[in-house]
Amino acid sequence: MFSPEGPSLRELAVQALSSVERGYDLLAPKFDHTPFRTPDSVLDSVASVLRRTGPFEAGLDLCCGTGAGAGVLTRVCRESVTGVDFSAGMLDVARARTRSAGPRLAWVRGDARALPFAPASFDLVVSFGAFGHFLPRELPGLFAQVHEVLRPGGCFAFPIVAPPRPSSPAYWMLHAFDAVMRVRNALWRPPFVMYYRAFGLGDVRRELERAGLCVELYALPEFGVRRDGSPRVRMVVARRPLQPTL
Repeated sequence: MFSPEGPSLRELAVQALSSVERGYDLLAPKFDHTPFRTPDSVLDSVASVLRRTGPFEAGLDLCCGTGAGAGVLTRVCRESVTGVDFSAGMLDVARARTRSAGPRLAWVRGDARALPFAPASFDLVVSFGAFGHFLPRELPGLFAQVHEVLRPGGCFAFPIVAPPRPSSPAYWMLHAFDAVMRVRNALWRPPFVMYYRAFGLGDVRRELERAGLCVELYALPEFGVRRDGSPRVRMVVARRPLQPTL
């Protein structure tokens, strides 16, 4: 789970009792040594699909954290790569890790629900592991922001893991985590929004389509299939149409 370089239990407790922004500022120096960082295997698999989906010019890593997703974009975008996050601490780590990348790579502090970019700025938007920080009622506004900054024909891509079966320990672990977070947020302010079970594929696909995006699903075969033959991990690619839909 956590490497020796990762945060202590005390540090995690302090972070969990902070706001989301402050919590990630505190976690930032050790974030890459936690299980919260998207594994390289997932990043590589997404990059492989995007190479076949492109080409792309300008890319945006939405809720970029310490910049793991931006590494995917540098492999598939020919012009520029931008990371946006509201945690100054996470952006500081991202900048320090990529000082040699030059002007092609930029880091911007901003809220994903009010993106600080001009319309139609990007051909590709990706995001990894951030959606548990958004309540279901916030998804329409979030996806509308993505639609706004995408160029016609551009793509919004992210991986999504199939939910565990009720018979599995992971199912009950995630239930317990979400229950603890709900109790914590009922009793403590500011809230720390992080719910692992709030981002289901059916609801997400419906909200993406309501935002005017055309959704395609790609299986990531490296991660196998479930007993019913469905993929364990999919990549969602939501494309802004070349022409406005009526």
